[in-house]
Amino acid sequence: MKVILFPIALLAGSFAMAQQATAPAAKDTVKGNTKEIEAVTLVARKPTVESKVDRTVFNVANSAILAGNTTWDVLRMTPLVSIDNNDDVKAEGQMVTVYINDRKSVFTGKELKEYLKTIPADNLMKIEVITSPSSRYETSGSVINIVLKKRDDEGLKGSISFNNRQSTKNSQYTNFNLNYHKKKFTQTFIGSYNNGTYVQKNQTWDNRYAGNKLTQFNLENVMRNESPSLSSTSEFEINDKNNFGLVLEYSQNRNLLSAESNGMTTKDGDPGESFLQTQNNWGFSRNLGTNAFYKYYDKEKNRILDINLGTNYSSNDNDNLIDKQINQQGAITNQQLGSISSNQMRNYYLKVDYTHPFGKTGGTMEVGGKTELNNHVIPNSLYGLSIDNGTPEYANLSKNDRFHYEDHLSSLYANYSKTFFEKLETRVGIRYEYIDYKVRQDVAGTERRDSYGTFLPNLLLKYNFSEKFDLSLTYNRSIWRPWYSEFNPFVTPEINGTYSRGNLYLNPNPNDRLYLKFGILKKYFISARYMHTNQDYWTTYVTENGRTVSLPGNFDGKVEKYYLFANTNQNFLKNKLNVNAGFGWYYINNKDFNEKNNLGAKDYISYWGASANVSYTNLFNKNINLSAWVELANQNNGNSYANNTNVFHNISVTKIFPKTQMELSMQLMNIFKRPYGDNTTYSPDGTFREYSKWDWYGVSLTFVKRFGNQKVKENTKTDVEKNGGGGK
Repeated sequence: MKVILFPIALLAGSFAMAQQATAPAAKDTVKGNTKEIEAVTLVARKPTVESKVDRTVFNVANSAILAGNTTWDVLRMTPLVSIDNNDDVKAEGQMVTVYINDRKSVFTGKELKEYLKTIPADNLMKIEVITSPSSRYETSGSVINIVLKKRDDEGLKGSISFNNRQSTKNSQYTNFNLNYHKKKFTQTFIGSYNNGTYVQKNQTWDNRYAGNKLTQFNLENVMRNESPSLSSTSEFEINDKNNFGLVLEYSQNRNLLSAESNGMTTKDGDPGESFLQTQNNWGFSRNLGTNAFYKYYDKEKNRILDINLGTNYSSNDNDNLIDKQINQQGAITNQQLGSISSNQMRNYYLKVDYTHPFGKTGGTMEVGGKTELNNHVIPNSLYGLSIDNGTPEYANLSKNDRFHYEDHLSSLYANYSKTFFEKLETRVGIRYEYIDYKVRQDVAGTERRDSYGTFLPNLLLKYNFSEKFDLSLTYNRSIWRPWYSEFNPFVTPEINGTYSRGNLYLNPNPNDRLYLKFGILKKYFISARYMHTNQDYWTTYVTENGRTVSLPGNFDGKVEKYYLFANTNQNFLKNKLNVNAGFGWYYINNKDFNEKNNLGAKDYISYWGASANVSYTNLFNKNINLSAWVELANQNNGNSYANNTNVFHNISVTKIFPKTQMELSMQLMNIFKRPYGDNTTYSPDGTFREYSKWDWYGVSLTFVKRFGNQKVKENTKTDVEKNGGGGK
């Protein structure tokens, strides 16, 4: 919401000056008839999607899609963003680093999913998809910055919501938001509780080239989740330029998974063994984050000093038990195999950022750095027995071990931004990162220690031909480092008949990107992207002691990706109807990548992608909001190829009751076609195809009760940060 008082004040001032110039004596004659003129408030609604030179901004603060959703749900609907069946978040098909309120999240994959599911979508301001991040960011490809609302009106205000979702099973979700602001002090509490049951069905075809061995599996698993969370943000303004605060975040997740599967193995077409399996998995995870910050902001001179000191801790305990009955030519054996793991992750960091402009016609310099320490431990153990006194299922496997990961990562960066000739905007930056890390196992005695430094340059150029046409070019080099658990080489069983482990000798993935964008009338955007890398790491499958084992593996070989995208954002019917639509074409050259890794996969991949968000505000002037989202998506990544194109869609209707500050929403999810995953992964040993029927469909109802003044304050940023992508 924007209060536009300046034009009114200017007009009133001009009128008063004119009156004084023509009739100076009128001041006394009208004194007794003076009337107070009420300030006029105009509501300026931002477009749902804004396309900027280095990022796409999804403004969701007043969108109907927030009702009944978590931040994870809305992230799935964000333009340019896709989430695969392993819960990895990608932007334009590339892995991303996720920030929350400009603070880097330490979670990835399923851990990130569970954490974002604890943040109610009702607290979202916007989601920024930064495809060309500046050197300020700890760059690992693209960046997603999730910005939460900041309420600063006086007094106590907040909201509470209740949601019931019916998919295959029923789930309930509730959250509350309390905010208190008095003079210079602001306190916010956010809490949520999710109790859900989810169902997923899978079919797998594991084809090993040696002996032409094919293993087929059918399985169904049911997972029950309980996820409470609580966060606290305290902020105190010392004066107009200085403030400090403390952020505390806690979430936990308790889950119970039960699964049943059956399958059979053939060799050269001849029947082999068949088997039945049941699995019971108990898991409990906790996440605790702290962040103490100090910020100096001189609004007149646009000088900013931002200091953040924090810690992150998470633990994840799992007990997984599989009972297996094997039928081999009429001889039945029974096996039992269990695994216990207990991950503990500790992260400590200090981050300093400073922005300094050089006069009205000069440029802006941004400098800063970060140092962080990580200390992670994963104890693992296997247990079980052969009920028929045969060879145990876990024969030839390590029974117990403890995995350690320790690192020290330090970085320094500098950005310089300047506009020339009032038309050419520039930004040049460099980032240097140095990491020293050590991975080891206690029992096996394996150890690896390594260190290296990396320079990561970036460049941004934008030329404004006029107010209606502009052209921008960005280049950046980034590096994606393995997640700590991906180093853990301990072998554990999976319900689909395979095993999984990490890889102690993983290497990072550096890549270069070139991005060109053409803007027309500030409504139409055409962009092209080129990405190049000479090495990468992806999930692969190998055969070890007769077992199929999945693990992250290093892949040498050149990969080139080309991407064309057209996007528009339109407002109709006096800004009540907002339409954002995008359509993209992807082309991947994997020829060298496939030949060097002996994959036998497709050398060239071409596919389409598209998404659209449509919203209508105040239908029939009855405070009814409509929202719809649809996405056409393929998931081709490295050595994994999509066998289908998915169509995701979501429709929601929200009725607002202004007098009572209540809302009632209904949401329909993928009701016309249920999405599913179908991917084939190629490795030198064979192929692994997985068909997954997800629980991403159904209907949900949400009730929201608000109280107090719900006015929201926008985050304040400098012009360089907003337009040039300086990015705080």
